[in-house]
Amino acid sequence: MNEWFADIAFKFQLAFVEGDRWKLYLKGLGVTLQISLFAAILGVVIGTIVALMKLSVKKGGKRTFISVLAQAYIDIIRGTPSVLQLLIMWFIIMEGCKNGILVAVLTFGINSGAYVAEIMRAGILAVDHGQMEAGRSLGLSKSQTMRYIILPQAIKNVLPPIGNEFIVLLKETAIVGYVSLSDLTRTASQVSSRTFEAFMPLIGAAVIYFIIIKILSKLIELLERRLRKGDHR
Repeated sequence: MNEWFADIAFKFQLAFVEGDRWKLYLKGLGVTLQISLFAAILGVVIGTIVALMKLSVKKGGKRTFISVLAQAYIDIIRGTPSVLQLLIMWFIIMEGCKNGILVAVLTFGINSGAYVAEIMRAGILAVDHGQMEAGRSLGLSKSQTMRYIILPQAIKNVLPPIGNEFIVLLKETAIVGYVSLSDLTRTASQVSSRTFEAFMPLIGAAVIYFIIIKILSKLIELLERRLRKGDHR
């Protein structure tokens, strides 16, 4: 047993302490969080716009061209692997761009936007239809009613699932090593190749991911509780 603990301690020192390798993990975590945060913001913006596009209909109830366009975007993004989207963005669409973080943010923002669009659409449809009629009766236009009355209520309803989408997004960024970015996952792989020992670097990265996602999950739970309390007032 003592030999097992000694072996674990040696591997831990080799993977994290020796050569200040813990700084590499910290830097990799920073890249992961940076990409996730900005991609999530971009995804919410894109998703909200696409949701409104998809909900647009003509007077006869027929779908508009922008609604069909929005549905096509959602189908294409959700129907293709995110790693393939990242490679297309890196090697084709933004060929020659040396800013890997920008490429990753755009890729994951566009990818997340397709999922957020469906979340936002469901949130908007969950708002009572009478709210639109009430806004119009107050002299507001359809767009003003959507902006000042419908969307605030919809956003309140969809904040928890959007938080869960952010967690999924954070885990998906583990593929950014394909565009030569040293995120947390790639850092663990690099340390593993330098030390010729895979267990501690990979397990260490997994633990870091778990802790970050656990913290985010707790924050989402607190948000849901506050929203539920607000609904009972």
